[in-house]
Amino acid sequence: MYEKYSRQALPTKEYRALLGSALCVFNSNNAFIIENILRNDEDKKYNWYKLIDLESGKLHSFIKEIIADSKIADLFINIVDMRNRIIHSFQITDIHDNKQKLATKTKAPENKQFIITEDYLMEFIELNEILSSLLHDLRGY
Repeated sequence: MYEKYSRQALPTKEYRALLGSALCVFNSNNAFIIENILRNDEDKKYNWYKLIDLESGKLHSFIKEIIADSKIADLFINIVDMRNRIIHSFQITDIHDNKQKLATKTKAPENKQFIITEDYLMEFIELNEILSSLLHDLRGY
């Protein structure tokens, strides 16, 4: 698929919409995690500038220390791993449907392609919705 703004082959509009939504819900939750860390940091050891500069995966220890909710911490790290797969992907033509998609490679010794399907993106979005609900409950309003 091509667009007026690019002559490069692109995934379908639906796929790109899911991909954009996936990135947006993750970014929202990443900021929400930081908000909750700061809100629960009774000793005021951390500030927004320090936390926003961290790679998302490095927030895990702050979640465990300050928020102290293993469900939130475990879900967030799972979401970060899924996000990393999306971000560090490469574009392919899927041999099953001849459509442009993103994929990554599993680590050696398997070295197999992992295709980022619409279902994967939907699961990612749904997990982010669960995380958002948990963070809203933690915040208390």
